[in-house]
Amino acid sequence: MAVQSMTATKTRDIDATVVQVQALAAAGAALVRIAVDTRRDVEALRQIRQQTSVNLSVDLQENYRLAEQVAPYVEKIRYNPGHLHHHERNKSWKDKVRYLVEVARDQDCALRIGVNCGSVAPELRGRFEPDDAVSPMLHSAGEHCQFLDNLDFTRYCVSLKDSDPARVVEMNRRFAERRPNVPLHLGVTEAGLPPEGIVKTRRALVPLLADGIGDTIRVSLTVPNDRRILEVQAGQEILEDVAAGRLQSESGMPPAGLNIVCCPSCSRVENEAFVDLAERVRELTRYAQDHALTIAVMGCRVNGPGETDDADLGLWCGPRHVHLKQSGRMLGSFGYDEVLVRLKEELDRLITQRQREGSLP
Repeated sequence: MAVQSMTATKTRDIDATVVQVQALAAAGAALVRIAVDTRRDVEALRQIRQQTSVNLSVDLQENYRLAEQVAPYVEKIRYNPGHLHHHERNKSWKDKVRYLVEVARDQDCALRIGVNCGSVAPELRGRFEPDDAVSPMLHSAGEHCQFLDNLDFTRYCVSLKDSDPARVVEMNRRFAERRPNVPLHLGVTEAGLPPEGIVKTRRALVPLLADGIGDTIRVSLTVPNDRRILEVQAGQEILEDVAAGRLQSESGMPPAGLNIVCCPSCSRVENEAFVDLAERVRELTRYAQDHALTIAVMGCRVNGPGETDDADLGLWCGPRHVHLKQSGRMLGSFGYDEVLVRLKEELDRLITQRQREGSLP
């Protein structure tokens, strides 16, 4: 069982990224993922590859066309089915995946089909009931697996990630029943700040690993760069506990109450103040911890729109401003030093409203 992590330094900052890759590897990461979005990132990746021997995975969220350029420098390419429609919209997703398979086969790379709750293809969501978050993701993973099988490509794994630990358990169990021979990468996306993010991840991973489900794991935490290795350390502790039979339920997080969803600090974060803002949101909202509400604090445009739309209150952090939303409705854009005042106003208003409606204690 392998523990993975992801760099949070800007990929183009070659020296800083190499230092972080080596630190994660020294902490025990068997695979380190690096985000690549542009051709300048590709050149940086080439130089990073020359300076480290750890297994590298590249994360192509939206620009799948860079696969051919990055493949010579990595062991695995991760693509997100929900993001394939962003480029070359006149092409079908099958044509795009066929290209990825050809690249992976030619360059001896593996593929990861990374299905994420914040970026499920819109046309898939429409096929299922609005409150069914699991079926669209399972369908997406299933059809991509079948397509790769039809192309006679077998070097792939799947990840099915949600910010809700219960849904992570459900969808991975269901997938493992349907496709027991497909390797699974496990994790809770946007698990958030430690220690709560570690507790969330344990609640999902421990029962799955205890059932023999999962081949690699990641603990996705919102932490500053100098604490990045905490992801690896937390993952190793989870594996050690499962191996030792320490499978007790987590008591650090109640099953209901205020839920703060934060994406892991990665190289796509558009302002490093995002991590500090997430910590300030947690402190500001402690008085509301008994209320069953979700606040999402997202650091970039990749999964930010989807997660903040699904939250009761969402903060989508841009380079200079934070976009504040309530249940997907834009309330305005505010400076990083201004948004907390408005957030508290909206949170108080929402609590009062739902108490009147009887939907909150």
